[in-house]
Amino acid sequence: MILIPAIDIKDGQVVRLFQGDFGKQTDYDPYPLMAAKRWCSMGAQWLHLVDLDGAKNGVMSNKEHIVYIAEKTHASVQVGGGIRDKQTVEDLIKAGVKRVALGTKAIEDHKFLKDMLDLYGEKICVSLDCANGFVTDHGWVSVTDIKAVDLAREFESLGLRWMVHTDIARDGALEGPNFEQLQTMLNTVKKINLIASGGIATIEDVRRLASMKGLAAAITGKAIYEGKLDFKKALEALA
Repeated sequence: MILIPAIDIKDGQVVRLFQGDFGKQTDYDPYPLMAAKRWCSMGAQWLHLVDLDGAKNGVMSNKEHIVYIAEKTHASVQVGGGIRDKQTVEDLIKAGVKRVALGTKAIEDHKFLKDMLDLYGEKICVSLDCANGFVTDHGWVSVTDIKAVDLAREFESLGLRWMVHTDIARDGALEGPNFEQLQTMLNTVKKINLIASGGIATIEDVRRLASMKGLAAAITGKAIYEGKLDFKKALEALA
């Protein structure tokens, strides 16, 4: 399993939201590139970048920071947040982004997802953000009546091979991942590489995730920014 640092960008700065709430923001670093270089210096192979303004408003607002990180670091970059048209996907991939994560657009427009999968294959990922097993969209602002496992099955049938699964109740709460929901999703999809997100607080959490058969990667954010989880030691625990 690969451990991936999250870099959430809002108004050009690195921040974290508590349970996806834009009213509960903590600022961590005014320079996204410096944060990216810090995690790379500790051994990060991948970086998970999110344009929070884009996720909320539907149009990427921090693209220049994301492209700069893709150009100036050696890590592979995965990007999400406000990516809702073909041109944006194409621009990001041309700029060196290794994987583009679609959220709201993939949920609302399955034909668009299929078209992107046909064009870019495993460079396309879906961010499936969930609350109590149901899918949320528009930057976690609204909860749908769609069951996460049902949507995951449909996406798998379209050819999706990478998916980020986030339990928004755990995100930023430092209470541990929702292992039960993750296991349910692992039992549901057989061809999708699942990436866990939300709740990682300790090295024990990382080790437990690594022990889950079929889990490809996990994203960590608040814990490493607040020093509750030593990212370098967490990587050593996975070695």
